[in-house]
Amino acid sequence: MTGTPGTSSSLCFMSELPLDGVTVVSLEQAVAAPLATRHLADLGARVIKLERIGEGDFARNYDTAVDGMASHFVWLNRGKESIALDLKSVDGVAIARELIARADVFVQNSAPGAAARLGLDPARLAQDHPALVAASITGYGDAGPLRDRKAYDLLIQAETGLVSLTGSPDEPAKTGVPVSDIAAGMYLAQSILAALLRRGRTGRGGIVDVSMFDATAEWIGHPMYVQMHTGRQTPRHGLGHAAIVPYDSFPTVDGRLLIGVQNDRGWRTLMADVFGRPDVADDPRFVTNTDRVAHRPECDAAVAAETARFSAAELASRLDAAGVPSAVLNDVAGLVDHPQLAERDRWRTVGTPVGPVRALLPPMGLRGVELAMGDVPALGEHSRALLTELGYPATTSEELIAAGVVG
Repeated sequence: MTGTPGTSSSLCFMSELPLDGVTVVSLEQAVAAPLATRHLADLGARVIKLERIGEGDFARNYDTAVDGMASHFVWLNRGKESIALDLKSVDGVAIARELIARADVFVQNSAPGAAARLGLDPARLAQDHPALVAASITGYGDAGPLRDRKAYDLLIQAETGLVSLTGSPDEPAKTGVPVSDIAAGMYLAQSILAALLRRGRTGRGGIVDVSMFDATAEWIGHPMYVQMHTGRQTPRHGLGHAAIVPYDSFPTVDGRLLIGVQNDRGWRTLMADVFGRPDVADDPRFVTNTDRVAHRPECDAAVAAETARFSAAELASRLDAAGVPSAVLNDVAGLVDHPQLAERDRWRTVGTPVGPVRALLPPMGLRGVELAMGDVPALGEHSRALLTELGYPATTSEELIAAGVVG
């Protein structure tokens, strides 16, 4: 989009992509905000990423796994434009503010107070530009005793009690992917879309706030209600389910298979139809889920005695035929090679500064529309082009670059 936020030009879509014509400027780093803006880019928004000169988003340097590029950065930053600015300089902030003045959305997940110190406080920007959606991700929110504490994914997982729910009975563990970051990023993207819909009705933008702490706390709903109403901490069961039995990994002749029984009908189908053991299905210790949870070790042992008679493939076939849910205990290599992805044509190729890489189609499916999957930008790749778009003469652009204001 060009021109003033909220004008009719923002509603003139040039394609079937739902966010075509929407411009997002983001002062972002790490995972949470970049995930939100990447989803907006996949949906067709133009995303302009403000980065530090020299270093850029520090996620660029987490590792070198993708042919020299960082795996987190490649995952989270396709389809964006990068401008490198010295935001501690007056001229650098002025350029950022010019970009934001032309945008529909501003996103930031800087350290507490950092955006305000740079002159990019979302509340002030929203006041200056009433049609702007000014969105922030914080660690703990804008009030409370932890307001000013820096926050990273593992720290939020610990503070919310999430790690007390994951792992083995003997040892807590963090999740294998940054779920607190991902939760906050998803809620931010959803909130931005809602704010844009409201702006379409009212012409007003507004301020959007999402905290990693709140997003993660929301995801702990079931154990939280158990704690509040029974006083009990939900125990860790490894792969097992805290409230449903049998729902775990069980042995086979050649490995293990996950089985998930959701109700008492499913329990009887598993034992009577799949395994031919109606006597176990009708055992008074196991008839209802409440009974089975109370006798978890005995119930799981009874199931394991039956599953161990079959190969994983044979057991999966029998379970599928009976309508009992099951799954292979895959590793990440198994996901990459999964036939469910290949046969549904879920893989695409995106460009990066080190060459093309494979990437999965976004999970948001709009039937008949191929979502945008743009290139991963090099640091400052679009700096000159964006200065030209803002009306800076080439000589001025080169002076700003020479002075270290623009990278």
